[in-house]
Amino acid sequence: MESGLAVVDVETSGLSPRGGGRVIEVAAVLLREGKVVGELESLLRVNCSIHPAAARVHGIGWEMLRHAPEPEDVWRRFLSFVGRRPLVAHNAPFDMGFIRHELALLGLPLANRSICTLRMARRRFPELASHRLEALARHLLGSIPEDCRLHRALGDARLAARVWLAMNEP
Repeated sequence: MESGLAVVDVETSGLSPRGGGRVIEVAAVLLREGKVVGELESLLRVNCSIHPAAARVHGIGWEMLRHAPEPEDVWRRFLSFVGRRPLVAHNAPFDMGFIRHELALLGLPLANRSICTLRMARRRFPELASHRLEALARHLLGSIPEDCRLHRALGDARLAARVWLAMNEP
């Protein structure tokens, strides 16, 4: 039985899969007993346009995706990496919606349960003006760690992992 959990994040070409948005970057951080035990990060070579507003947020352009691995290769690695562990994400409905959509396009199943740190934060810290990942991290950690580049999949997954750990300290 696999222990721990996987904190995941995606960067996308648009706002929703229904609107034609695709995952263009995915990352996962494995946590076990309060420690990071592995990381996965990859761009994906998808044939889609990147909405200018999305590109302004994450800075990923088509030139970065040209030589990225094919989606099927990335998603198979992702599934192998996360195994059956619970998947934690900040605003899980967004990330998990995209992940499930991408896997469905390839006929790949995903049975993992998901946990939303945004939902947890809203319940635990109703007094906060913002529950965005960055605001929550500043509240819990005091600052954004240097290895957590905001609005890139691995940086956001690392930050969400630290937020998860801070919210679940004994």
